[in-house]
Amino acid sequence: MLDAFHTGDYWISRFIIQRGIGLMYLIAFIVAINQFRPLLGENGLLPVPRFIERISFNSSPSIFHWHYSDSFFSFIAWIGLGLSMLAVTGVSDNGPLWLSVVIWSLLWFLYLSIVNVGQIFYGFGWESLLLEAGFYAIFLGPLHFQTPFLVIIIIRWLVFRLEFGAGLIKMRGDQCWRNLTCLNYHHETQPLPNPLSIFFHRLPEFYHKIETLFNHIVQLGAVWLLFLPQPFTSIGAGMIILSQGYLIISGNYAWLNWMTLILAFSGISDTYLQHLFALHIPQSLVTPIYFQIIIIGLAVLVTYLSISPIKNMLSPRQRMNASFNPLHLVNTYGAFGGVTKTRYEIIIEGTTDDKIDIDTQWQEYKFKGKVDDPKHMPLQIAPYHLRLDWQMWFAAMSSLRSNSWLLRLIKKLLKNDPSAIGLIAHNPFTEQSPTYIRARLFKYEFSNSEEFSQNSQWWQREFKQIYMPPKSLDELEGIRF
Repeated sequence: MLDAFHTGDYWISRFIIQRGIGLMYLIAFIVAINQFRPLLGENGLLPVPRFIERISFNSSPSIFHWHYSDSFFSFIAWIGLGLSMLAVTGVSDNGPLWLSVVIWSLLWFLYLSIVNVGQIFYGFGWESLLLEAGFYAIFLGPLHFQTPFLVIIIIRWLVFRLEFGAGLIKMRGDQCWRNLTCLNYHHETQPLPNPLSIFFHRLPEFYHKIETLFNHIVQLGAVWLLFLPQPFTSIGAGMIILSQGYLIISGNYAWLNWMTLILAFSGISDTYLQHLFALHIPQSLVTPIYFQIIIIGLAVLVTYLSISPIKNMLSPRQRMNASFNPLHLVNTYGAFGGVTKTRYEIIIEGTTDDKIDIDTQWQEYKFKGKVDDPKHMPLQIAPYHLRLDWQMWFAAMSSLRSNSWLLRLIKKLLKNDPSAIGLIAHNPFTEQSPTYIRARLFKYEFSNSEEFSQNSQWWQREFKQIYMPPKSLDELEGIRF
């Protein structure tokens, strides 16, 4: 009877999903190794020790409730990186079942521990997506087992919630999604444009309407094909993969699109994939009865945890990117229900002058991926994630009062703090620390073809207002964070 849960032919799909999730874990742990300590470490912008003092383990389970130090974090992150390499190279899936379960379970728990203390710097939907997909990877089993079809269905259910939730939030949100004009703006105003974003932005309005319409067709229509028999499932999955590929080449959204693309292979059977991938599919695969029973238990758990996400999708007050449990399992997804029509950027500037007057010379700090220098070509960052640069985009749409971490960053820049300097691309004060730093808000627009040919500027910018007046270190020392 249990063999009925192993129908279908998805060995290659499982191979792609396991390797893909392993690769996303690898990138996520590299990001953590490079950025976590200056952002969230003992002397970070939002220190973890202070956070865990005011939040319980039950509400935010993490190994760091037991102990946190920057050296201990490094130890955990490097273990995660090593386990990720075992997953990417297939060590986890070519050995016994216990090895596969242990590696994937540790990857999930270690990354959960990081996300649950990461505060706003880890408050993105793709963190929950990686955790949910990574949890299901525990139950995919090694490659010499039959591919558990129930887990394939569960992953399809994840892809459905991801895409359909995003489609619903758009239709319930900004009117520009309904009149097909959101992409007139979004290529220009998205958090981190890439080198091709300017060319997509310049396309005719009619093309933008086609882009938006295709997005709706995939997210609100094609996703339902995932629950139909083949070949309809493969058609739906193929459309999702195509749409995610389009998003990958037109913007930077960390590993969100890459993960969605990888998981969408759960809908494509080996009948079609074997023509694309020269992989040898083992014969006479079997799965122990006890593991099949565990998978049935997983399906029951996912069914129960799906109640809240379903209610959320049906609600006119749908929440975006919400987790209904601290383990980030069976989440709700969706982003950009509202699209910003104008791009604003915070430009941080410093000076070594002792007195501020009209003749003061200000020099700009440059970020790694954030839009700042008009002549700087936008970079392709994804699937890597620049956490500070993303938060700078959000900060430009709110006040300094709402972003106390930004004051901490400026305070560190006034000290030429090495950890803070490591988060940015260029520090203009290598010889002497600045005496004052200010922040100004600019409006940015992509240059048109004529403007670009005249001055080689990717952006045109216009000063709008002072975001933070000049502050010295003494003034910031007096602020209680």
